[in-house]
Amino acid sequence: MKFKAFFLAIGLALFMALAPAQASAQSADPIYTSKSSNIAVGGYDTVAYFTQSDAVKGSSDFQTTYKGAQFLFSSQQNLDAFMASPEKYAPQYGGYCAWAIAHDKTAKGNPKYWAVVDGKLYLNLSRGIQKKWKKNQAEFIQDADMNYPNLVSGA
Repeated sequence: MKFKAFFLAIGLALFMALAPAQASAQSADPIYTSKSSNIAVGGYDTVAYFTQSDAVKGSSDFQTTYKGAQFLFSSQQNLDAFMASPEKYAPQYGGYCAWAIAHDKTAKGNPKYWAVVDGKLYLNLSRGIQKKWKKNQAEFIQDADMNYPNLVSGA
């Protein structure tokens, strides 16, 4: 009886150790959208971050679907640029908070807290989180690059 209980305890311990990793793996959508819509980046124009260095609201007059989410743009020119090279303009980590992804979690990215680093767009949850992220962004980007595929389906 002690032998059986020992193996049961070992099995339970292994299950508990592995369960959190399995629960989070491949669980989130590839592009962050709100629960009430399928619009990415809160409706902001991702090309404008690069061309205007500003967070500019997009319009439903200029939209496309990318990885199952709707992306809005402020002009036909920006829509065309995105369609020609969506990987260049789409936010890293599908628009999830870069700092959260670096910490092996998912959280919404807020289009008002953003940075373009080495030609890539990163979003963060809040001003406070963005301040933390900027203090060591190179390391956080490296960590997030490793974590993202395990957190998001279709990454």
